[in-house]
Amino acid sequence: MTTYSRRAFVAHTAGAALVSTLPTFAVEEKAMKSLLFVGMYTSNDAKGVHVFGVDEDCTSFTQLAVGEAVNPSYLAVHPNKKFVYAVNEVGEFEGEKGGGLTAFSLDAKSGAMTALNHQPTRGGAPCYVSIDTTGQWAMVANYSGGNICSYPIEADGRLGEPVSAIQHEGSSVNPGRQKGPHAHCIYISPDNQFAYVCDLGIDKVMIYKIDQKTGALTANDPPFAKLKPGAGPRHIDFHPNGKAAFVINELDSTITVFHFDAKSGALHPLNSISTLPDDFNGNNSCADIHVSSDGKFVYGSNRGHNSIAVYSYNEAKSELTLIQHQSTMGKTPRNFVIDPSGRFLLAANQDSNSVVVFSIDQQSGKLKPTGATFEAHKPVCLKFMTLG
Repeated sequence: MTTYSRRAFVAHTAGAALVSTLPTFAVEEKAMKSLLFVGMYTSNDAKGVHVFGVDEDCTSFTQLAVGEAVNPSYLAVHPNKKFVYAVNEVGEFEGEKGGGLTAFSLDAKSGAMTALNHQPTRGGAPCYVSIDTTGQWAMVANYSGGNICSYPIEADGRLGEPVSAIQHEGSSVNPGRQKGPHAHCIYISPDNQFAYVCDLGIDKVMIYKIDQKTGALTANDPPFAKLKPGAGPRHIDFHPNGKAAFVINELDSTITVFHFDAKSGALHPLNSISTLPDDFNGNNSCADIHVSSDGKFVYGSNRGHNSIAVYSYNEAKSELTLIQHQSTMGKTPRNFVIDPSGRFLLAANQDSNSVVVFSIDQQSGKLKPTGATFEAHKPVCLKFMTLG
């Protein structure tokens, strides 16, 4: 659906600068417990990654710093909490065709981010970056390039030259969105053995082995899992039991449940469920998906219906049951995040320039607006980092 195409997202960069509209609390009065990094599409007023100090109840957001970067639309925090990595979602970066990946050093006390170096991503519109659990490798998915890259991370946080660059091939049934491959995420398995790439353009989740010594990626056996034609897989998350994975499909507004074989890396599709109410007839495209830390609930974002779909998960039956559609109180919720305590969910509303906070009922999984919100220019990625 071209209303929510990535090309339109990247092109639309005009807007106001990020400004907090929450009640102001001095750090001494309400101590910061974590940092929140907000990635966005930049313009003359929005310069890059914005860093906020956050209290434990997600009521106070104190803007601390900005890490300057062009279109830092997806972020990853290094396990040692000393570095942050941001894709530069553009078609040309520093005079070269394709996008970029920028490494930052981070001062956790002040939130200050200092650019260390960049690497080209060898494909246009990079839209996802992951860091492996050892902190040695960074991996990027390029949307318009339809390819992936992996990079070594040096001891000082800098990025080395790519050790893998793999081009996807193929197409699928949607002529407007699936004429070629569109790698949309690259997610590292909980055991750090495999990388999973949701490719919207070819209706596959590609599966790669990770060389633990070099960070190089090679095709797994099996090399992919298939989705329904026209589904458009976008993001993936894993259940903490190590036996299930969930893929949210952008084009047909569904979530597919997979059995995950940790030994072989294989994904076996089990069932799918809609993210939309039965009576919704408008345009919609899905975006992000997250599983609660206890594995009881799964959350997915709808752009168009402008909601978070909330599901309970039955492990015995490997089935999702829809329990709520919660409005995100804004337009085009892209990325969202569950805070480190598991008590709050923050939704980034890209086209209404807002981040909205919801409480999570620990028994039912349902969401409820807390009243806390702040303005953000085209927010498209939210990442937490605990302090201490």
